[in-house]
Amino acid sequence: MIEFRGITKTFAGVTALDGVSFSVGRGECHGLMGENGAGKSTCGKVLAGIYRPDAGAILIDGVEQHFSSPADSRAVGIGMVHQELAFCPDLSVAENLCMGSYPRRILGLMINRAEMGRRAEKLLGSIGVNLDVRQNMRSLSTAQEQLVQIASAVGTGARILVFDEPTSSLAEPDAQNLFTLIQNLRTRGVTMIYVSHRMPEVFRLCDRVTVLRDGKYVGTLDRAAATPDEVVRMMIGRSIEAYFPQHLSGTAGKVLLSVRNLSSPGKFRDVNFDLRAGEIVGFAGLVGAGRSEIAKAVFGLDGRASGAVEMEGEPLQLGDVREAMRRGIALVPEDRKRQGLVLMMGGRENFSLAMLRRFCRFGILDRRSERAKAGEFFDKLRVKTSSLEAPVAAMSGGNQQKVAVAKWLGRNAKLLIVDEPTRGVDVGAKAAIHALIDDLARQGIGIMLISSELPELLNLSTRILVMREGRMAGELRRDEVNQDRVLRLMAGVDESGGAAA
Repeated sequence: MIEFRGITKTFAGVTALDGVSFSVGRGECHGLMGENGAGKSTCGKVLAGIYRPDAGAILIDGVEQHFSSPADSRAVGIGMVHQELAFCPDLSVAENLCMGSYPRRILGLMINRAEMGRRAEKLLGSIGVNLDVRQNMRSLSTAQEQLVQIASAVGTGARILVFDEPTSSLAEPDAQNLFTLIQNLRTRGVTMIYVSHRMPEVFRLCDRVTVLRDGKYVGTLDRAAATPDEVVRMMIGRSIEAYFPQHLSGTAGKVLLSVRNLSSPGKFRDVNFDLRAGEIVGFAGLVGAGRSEIAKAVFGLDGRASGAVEMEGEPLQLGDVREAMRRGIALVPEDRKRQGLVLMMGGRENFSLAMLRRFCRFGILDRRSERAKAGEFFDKLRVKTSSLEAPVAAMSGGNQQKVAVAKWLGRNAKLLIVDEPTRGVDVGAKAAIHALIDDLARQGIGIMLISSELPELLNLSTRILVMREGRMAGELRRDEVNQDRVLRLMAGVDESGGAAA
């Protein structure tokens, strides 16, 4: 159905794809894996007509295609679910979903908003999602935006679909719904390329797996013959040992953060917990449970938050980010594009944003020390970029995430709040980020870890707090936690299968 022949693509002297050749069978779900910067997303964007290759050819049904725009690609039945979400935030869900083909009335002079709403609801319904299509995209969570984008691609009836990290923002139930949808698409004969860092997803959904490394084709494996270890070795050229957190061998120190009756109207209420120095406290919950909202309130981003919060035994003024930073609190936000980075600035500049004063002498920025520190952390996280000065907008999504993490890891924080720290990050970088977070805890830093990946929470956390519908549903120590118990608390189901109190 699809054949890539010697595809080469470069950006500003950086080779993203170097003579890549592989094929995808009709009706196949084909996995595409590799580290960040390996060329996976670029490969999908070439197929979708977003990028034009510098060399090589793409064949669809044996016919060579030359796409000069995404419209050309869509015309032959190709759709793409992008990793980086792109919408008009001040337009409604319906307006975004119907953009480019608005239904009209009165001789085509006016938009038929009733019909537009029905079309949008039908698109969302095709993937089992129920949203108010009149609300602005800006009001949606990252996960809801991801679902809208999936509906936009799937609902068009494309015969070829590219999924680029589609579950990176989805909680477990939404991800399971997507997997069911992909199985249904397979039965309808839709051909799919599935780009993901999450090994269980690829092995569950894909018939074959192609691996890229440094822009080059490494090989293709049948799912039945492939193993996770083999795929990892193909991706990074070495195996990764299972990581055991070293902070667990130490003893937690004094209470760093004490939260009592923390509430915010419409978001969460009566939240109570303590976090000690050297602890990693995981926060689990479904999308909308209130985890990220609690993190923002502690960091001073919620002006309506109320309650008693103390940092090192002293009251913390809520709603004041400068005060939170001064007291040693740092936040790695979930949405790197809108909250974690300045995309048109370079990697060095983004890295030092949270600690500019540390690189200043007599009011003058010491670029040499700034560059040295940025280079040190970029090396630790294996950030792939043409230079420290290159804009982060030109980096892959995973490398952007690494910069957002590095920006705060370089600051000597006492409390680090990390919200989805490994979202869209490959296995090698994930291991490096886990090791860095663990090392910070071992040094006595308190960590609030928010993640939709239960294995990540279970592996790193000293204990796990479970949120449900804006309230604390339970707390599990490491010696009593398992995935089943966490999922039950998240869903509000007791051990017998009934509704929890």
